[in-house]
Amino acid sequence: MRAAPQWARQDGFGIRVEWGRTGAAVLGPGAGCLVVIDVLSFTTSVSVATAAGTSVFPYRWRDASARAFAAENAAELAVGRREAGPWSLSPAAIRRAPFTPRLVLPSPNGSTIAAAVEGTPVVAACLRNVSAVADWLVAQHWGTPDRPIAIIAAGEHWPGTDTVRPALEDWLGAGALAAALIDRGISTPSPETRTAATAFAATADVGALITECASGRELAAIGFAEDVAIAIERDADATVPVLTGSAFVDRGSR
Repeated sequence: MRAAPQWARQDGFGIRVEWGRTGAAVLGPGAGCLVVIDVLSFTTSVSVATAAGTSVFPYRWRDASARAFAAENAAELAVGRREAGPWSLSPAAIRRAPFTPRLVLPSPNGSTIAAAVEGTPVVAACLRNVSAVADWLVAQHWGTPDRPIAIIAAGEHWPGTDTVRPALEDWLGAGALAAALIDRGISTPSPETRTAATAFAATADVGALITECASGRELAAIGFAEDVAIAIERDADATVPVLTGSAFVDRGSR
């Protein structure tokens, strides 16, 4: 894309929030770190998989090139949720599947965003690991105006289009991380960041809201309500999946 206009970059703030691939392209360059949040379900699946010791390779939507990429990296390739295969974008399926040390996990949202980032550290966050990620980010001394944390709510796509659908679960996930960073002393959040944090803090039952929102209902309707239940378990993992080379690896203990 062409260079983003100055007003779009949220300059002068230590935590910044935007949506989707375009938001990542705008905020990523010059950020200390870019955090992708795709609660249903890419980053939740990454958290579950890396907690089990699997390195997760992000990739754009699955096609012949994804199979070649998996072969080049000696990794298994995840299939679609409703396809036959032990590994898929479903965190519940990943839990049940045999252990694999390396997994290529394509998705049109969170995975595509992560795979496209160049020159900026990338972390995968969700409700399951939000506190661990916040602690790790603060320990890296990111979150200043000159080394900002860019939080990217992945969003979904309207069926059959390339138009981003702002997804409530990702806004709440972004708000959870923003609130945790502010609580840990980062005092320069952008207005977008403050609004996301306020929305999260003002929600009495985040899990119930995600279960009943459009994305939660979509997964329940096709038989994947368990994925939603796993996604709303806040701080169930201590993982900090950091994109290392071409794969997310847990750096939570480092």
